[in-house]
Amino acid sequence: MRFIADLHIHSPFSRATSKNMELESLNRWAQIKGLTVVGTGDFTHPRWFSRLQERLEEAEEGLYRLKPEYRVKGDNDVPGTCRKNIRFVLSAEVSCIYSKNGRTRKVHHLLLAPAFAAAQRINTALAKIGNLKADGRPILGLDSKALMKIVLDASPDVLLIPAHAWTPHFSIFGSNSGFDSIEECFEEFTPYVHAIETGLSSDPPMNWRLSKLDRISLISNSDAHSPRKLAREANIFDTELSYKGIRDSIKGREKTRFISTIEFFPEEGKYHYDGHRPCKQRMHPFDTRQNNGLCLKCGDKVTVGVLHRVDSLADRSEDIAPPNAVPYRRVIPLEEIIAEVYDVGVNTRLVEKKYNMLTATLGDEISILLNISTKEIGEVGSPLLGTAVHRVREGKVSIAPGYDGEYGTIKIFDKTEKRGSCKSLCHPRNLLSPIETLGEGYDFL
Repeated sequence: MRFIADLHIHSPFSRATSKNMELESLNRWAQIKGLTVVGTGDFTHPRWFSRLQERLEEAEEGLYRLKPEYRVKGDNDVPGTCRKNIRFVLSAEVSCIYSKNGRTRKVHHLLLAPAFAAAQRINTALAKIGNLKADGRPILGLDSKALMKIVLDASPDVLLIPAHAWTPHFSIFGSNSGFDSIEECFEEFTPYVHAIETGLSSDPPMNWRLSKLDRISLISNSDAHSPRKLAREANIFDTELSYKGIRDSIKGREKTRFISTIEFFPEEGKYHYDGHRPCKQRMHPFDTRQNNGLCLKCGDKVTVGVLHRVDSLADRSEDIAPPNAVPYRRVIPLEEIIAEVYDVGVNTRLVEKKYNMLTATLGDEISILLNISTKEIGEVGSPLLGTAVHRVREGKVSIAPGYDGEYGTIKIFDKTEKRGSCKSLCHPRNLLSPIETLGEGYDFL
């Protein structure tokens, strides 16, 4: 069975997270987005764990569904074109802050558990180390390899996956507080690391530049803090719908079962380039090196971004893919595309109205972004919208890369292209299938 899974999200009990991240809302938005499986997030938090036990019931092995009494209202708000049965997998993120080899390390890890009993054993062990009530993503003074031992003792089927692996401040390869290799972080427990999460600011080709990562899977998830952010990155599997099916697909790295990942354009991520946000300085790694790591404007130290960090650790050129590399597809969230087409803000009523119309008519967001013909999108939405989706599929966009916590800015059209009637953009030749190119004459970064 082919399905899409977003395994890393947060609950209302995590800091800076929407109060709408309740199970009912997640169940509704997962359908609209096109997911089949979504992580619960934050099973380490006592109140959220209790809510999960109260409102979920077992479906397939290791997967759960919302009980009918909690599902009714939300399902009524889902367009018929998007409705499907959503499954939840028990997930959590743990922040490990500790000293190792003379440096302070700050590493976040995604946990996937096969059952409530295993999650409870993890929670019992972690509660002896730190306060699990303080945050949905607990901050613990715990070595990463010690966390690995705890989860394996709870169940050998638990997956521990280094989260957003390149983020400068809180990740295994982060420039500020990470490591130079998985082996340095996990030592004798390295064989139990079967995957890393690439994060929004990197994509598979960037990770392919490290030959040491050839043996593990590269997974992608939204790390959503609000329901509308679900599925901005995700994973496509073709396997039995079960925890075991997902786990084995990740561990096995077989392209017949782990089909592909859905990716942000990494330049849109908040830490792709180097930079200094207070001075609004965005810097390419070359410029950072030339200026000894200092801001071009004020002279303070810059935040070294993901591209720079990958360059520092890479042992391959950019054009080499390892054997059995899992394919990927890049997307821009549909609301962002609509906002650009109509020259309005993403959070405006017009964008909401157009989004609802498109999903009610054509189906879920991922299908619109990846599969539905751009000709049909143009007929239902507008010719310019069809062209915009076509360009995104072709990767023909211009991006001012994100840096030091600022998201990058993507443009699909320039101002001159959108003036007047936009006849050239609305021409039928620009509403072809995604395997056909737009031709010559476009100057994109």
